[in-house]
Amino acid sequence: MSRVTRTGKRGLKLTQDGLSPSAGRQIGLARALSKLGYCSRSQAVLLIQAGNVKLNGRVRRDPETPVHIQHDKLQVDESAVTAAEFVYLMLNKPRGVVTTASDEKGRATVYEHLDGHLPWVAPVGRLDKASEGLLLLTNDSEWAARILDPTSGVEKTYHVQIESTTPDAVVATLRKGVTLCAEALRVCKASVLRRGKRNAWVEIVLQEGKNRHIRRMLGFLGVNVLRLVRVSIGPLVLGTLGKGAARRLSEVEKRDLDHMC
Repeated sequence: MSRVTRTGKRGLKLTQDGLSPSAGRQIGLARALSKLGYCSRSQAVLLIQAGNVKLNGRVRRDPETPVHIQHDKLQVDESAVTAAEFVYLMLNKPRGVVTTASDEKGRATVYEHLDGHLPWVAPVGRLDKASEGLLLLTNDSEWAARILDPTSGVEKTYHVQIESTTPDAVVATLRKGVTLCAEALRVCKASVLRRGKRNAWVEIVLQEGKNRHIRRMLGFLGVNVLRLVRVSIGPLVLGTLGKGAARRLSEVEKRDLDHMC
């Protein structure tokens, strides 16, 4: 379940040290609620269209209504919206849970593994249901965008157990890249970690992670994926964080990741 922050009953000016550079210009109302860490942009659209959001004391139903975060007053259900503290988390996502706030099929989500006292946060990128490992979550949307930008140079490292007796050949093809339906899929690095009689573990490093990137490449080669674990994002390492456990990034961890971007 997503988290939101509501404070006070009277509108307050939305000012806070450390807001992103976009705080100095006008943005859409739905985007403003998201940037302030109140809820996701899609949730904001629903709230606005339902007439639950006021801008400077007036109900607005257009999600694109211009807002100046530093000077305008926002209210949701008569409660003032102020800039939430930015939160940066890492989660060891278990296999079998999805990275959405709610699921129409009733499947377990990553939010069931988060502290209920946190403000609303969103996943930074995704891991599909069958994948596991390091997942970042934050309510700082601009920071998340920098991490996901392929030009940022942030590498994501995966350990993948494959059903193959010829892992060296698989790795060699991954390094060359494949083309699926006119879409080129590439990896930054690939290597064999260890071999077994019927399967092996390989390490794959990506900068730009497209939808089911690794699974699609291996599927094209006819290789079955047994497990897929993301073990690091840039300098952040999953380490000994327990499965299903979450914690805040340390100041040093966040600084090192910011420096890489």
